[in-house]
Amino acid sequence: MDNIKSKKSNNFFLISFLPAILYWYLETKYPVKIALIGGIILSVCEIVFERLYTGHVHQLSKFNFFLIVFLGGFSLMEENGIWFKLQPTLSLWAVAVYIAWKLKTGQGFFLEMLNDMKPDSPKPPEIILKSMERNMVVMFFLYGVLMAVLAMWFPTSVWAFFKTAGFFVVIGIFMVIQMVLNKRAIKKMSKL
Repeated sequence: MDNIKSKKSNNFFLISFLPAILYWYLETKYPVKIALIGGIILSVCEIVFERLYTGHVHQLSKFNFFLIVFLGGFSLMEENGIWFKLQPTLSLWAVAVYIAWKLKTGQGFFLEMLNDMKPDSPKPPEIILKSMERNMVVMFFLYGVLMAVLAMWFPTSVWAFFKTAGFFVVIGIFMVIQMVLNKRAIKKMSKL
């Protein structure tokens, strides 16, 4: 039973894109106020659905929900969607800071996560995990900057693409580059 909940929980993140997609659609058809209300309502539905579907709500989902409601409220007061569209920037920066903090204070985030998930299984060398985490911190920070630029100076359709599918494209590119870096690091380690 727990395995089924875990699989549901792991695949649930895809629904987190719905408020952005709905916001983009509503903004093209209706005033910004309607788009914001729709995005906020869908965010509430997302949290309720996550709770019902997985049995709990992830910390990141809670954080994003409060960001959407908080920034959406600012956007509603100003009747401008910019605050709502800054949510991914703040989320990415928060994740980058958290991963950097975990690296700085000792055991990195990935090693901790691997130890929690499968304590007895073999793990990649710590140097590889820490390198990947450092690179992810940089990537998340820079992607947050990109999302802020898109939110302020580009059409909502471009912002919505990079909030959804574009993020997976960038993660894919990051993973390919990281694999090349990992292979180089392993070669260096084997020569020692």
